[in-house]
This record gives sequence, structure tokens and C-alpha cells, in this order.
Amino acid sequence: MNINITEKIKYVGVDDRTLDLFESQYIIPNGVSYNSYVIEDENTTIMDTVDKRAVKEWIENLENVLGETEPKYLVVSHLEPDHSAGIEILADKYPNMKIVLSERATNMLPQFINKDLSSKLITVKEGDSLSLGTHKLNFVMAPMVHWPEVMFTYEETEKVLFSADGFGKFGALDAEEEWACEARRYYFNIVGKYGVQVQAILKKAAGLDIQKICPLHGPILTENLEYYINKYDVWSSYKPEDTGVLIAYNSIHGNTRKAVEKFEDMLKENGVEKVAVSDLSRDDMAEVIEDAFRYDRMVIATPTYDAGLFPTTEKFLRHLKHKNYQNRKVGVIENGSWAPMAGKLVKELLGEMKDITIYEPTVTIKTSMKEDTIEQMKALAEEVAKK
Repeated sequence: MNINITEKIKYVGVDDRTLDLFESQYIIPNGVSYNSYVIEDENTTIMDTVDKRAVKEWIENLENVLGETEPKYLVVSHLEPDHSAGIEILADKYPNMKIVLSERATNMLPQFINKDLSSKLITVKEGDSLSLGTHKLNFVMAPMVHWPEVMFTYEETEKVLFSADGFGKFGALDAEEEWACEARRYYFNIVGKYGVQVQAILKKAAGLDIQKICPLHGPILTENLEYYINKYDVWSSYKPEDTGVLIAYNSIHGNTRKAVEKFEDMLKENGVEKVAVSDLSRDDMAEVIEDAFRYDRMVIATPTYDAGLFPTTEKFLRHLKHKNYQNRKVGVIENGSWAPMAGKLVKELLGEMKDITIYEPTVTIKTSMKEDTIEQMKALAEEVAKK
């Protein structure tokens, strides 16, 4: 796939619709793209390589753009294997080509390739620049967005930001889908733990005149960049994006599910317009994580299981903790036939997270809803509706 981003900057990446799980855990129904770019100039430069799954097609795309031109530089933004499988191939194919990368990437590179390329390396640091002729690259270190060696590159002549995994999304380039949904799911599950580091790079980017953003996954962003940057600002500062309630539940025999259905109705009767309901045993966990961060409130409804938490409830909560879930209000509905423990254990895990407020009352169901349970649910629904 060859796309002209500008007259002199070309896309040479590859769509992959054959991969079922990204990083062996995230469902990607519309595939993913591995993005790579060529800047044509006196010193022609390749921006990143691709995953080993896509190397053959990528080389074809590259050759179609380069023709007989031998590239002067390869810029490596990120060493994760889905972006670095072509480094050694290019080093063999173009023996005079130099490889430009951060100091941390220089140190990590031997972990990803099988030969000594030290004589070909140009190590750069924050504020360094590289002239390609009419284009000029400025290097911006972006550690832990989302690996320690990551750097962004700003091309100042055409005002293009090469943003590594920042501003990326799931989905092949030819997927017809809204950017925000899959970009949000990508962000919170891949980058979400590192909000502080994302805020730091956004502050650096604020000083640049950016007209286009070229990420390593997903579409090139060319219009309304304020929208995308604002999304990243909201996501990385752990602020709720939308007003609404996520109900995340498990139900062994259907009784907790019935309570959730009634509770959803109660919330709507109390004026809550947006309620998202997710079955933690059946729904895509990455999408539930996305919704947990998206909305300002959440309710966990879960049975006690073997005197502990139901496995997927515990998995969900531990995912939230790992991704730095914070600044939210959470209600708890527990179920138990003889010794309900889920509510206590949910609150203990939530207590390990930052700035989490627990709504009262905690609702306790003894196997199935009864009148006293419904009264508890009404009281909780009223509290949650108040925000």
C-alpha cells in the first residue's frame, strides 16, 4: 500500500487482517496496520520498519517508492517486534545506510537483532536534529510511551509528527470505523498505565506546529488535530471522558444478571441517560476496560465464588489497577447464597487504587432478589444518579 502523505513523504506500511489477537491478548476484528514511511530528499530516510508477518509486502512497498535510491537513514522510533523486524533486513540490503535511534534503543538493539550493527548507529538525544536536505528531523524523547526507548520525530519543513505508538489505534487502514472507539481501546490497554509520561510528551508537542500526525498503527491524522490531541490529554490525565455509568457484572446462574437488568432500569428512572452494561465472562475485556475509563461512574455486580471473587471479576479489577484506574466513583452489588464475601473483596481491591470513592450502600443479594434487596438497589441507584 503506497499513500502520499505529502509530495515527499510516502506511506509504505502494511495492513494485517490475519492476526486474531494483538500482543496475544487484544481482539482485533478489523486487523491492525504496521506503519512505515519514506521521506524523499537528498538524504532519503525510512521511518521505522514493520512486524515479521508483514516484511515481504513491506519490502515490495519500499522498493516501489525507493526505486534505485539507496536510503541514507533508517529512523527507529520504537523497538517492539511489531516495528523492528525489518531493521536487520534493511541493514543487509543497504550496507551504507545509517540507523538513527535513541540512547536507550541503542543499548536495547542487540536484544532484537542477531548481528553487530554498532558501526551503523547514530545515537540521538532530546533536541538533536538531522538535516535530510530540504527536510529537517528533530528528535523528541518519549520514554514509557509506552516503552523506555521510544522517541518521537518532528519533521519541521512539512510540520509532520512521527509519533511512534502514540495516537495509534487498532484496525487496518481500510477499516471503516470511528477513530475514537478503537483508539480509546488501544490507548487504555496498551499505553494507559503511563498517563504521566503521555502528559509530558503532550507538553513537548504543544510547542510544535504540527500539521499531520503519523503513528505506527492506524490512520495518518491530517485534519482537526486538536480533537485527537484533546482526547489524549483527557485519557492521559485520567479524567472521565463522558458522563455515564458502566455496570460490569458476572452471573453464575442468572440471578445477578437479573438484578443488573433491574438496576439499569433504576438508574435510567433516576435520570442517568447513558448506562453501559458488560458481562465480564463474555464481553471483550479490553472493551470493558475502555468503558471503565470512559465513564465517570462504575458499578461492580458479582457473586461470591469459593469464598472469594469470581475469577473474571478479579481479573477485571486487577487489570484496572495495572492500568492506573483512578478518580472515579464505584458502587458494589454482591451476591452470595450463604457467606457473601464479594463486596468486601471488591472494595479491598478498589482501595489499592487512587482516589476511588465507594458509594453506599453496598447491595447484598442472598441468591436472588427479594423486596429488601430491591430497596437496597433503589437506594444505591439514587446515590449513583447524584454523581
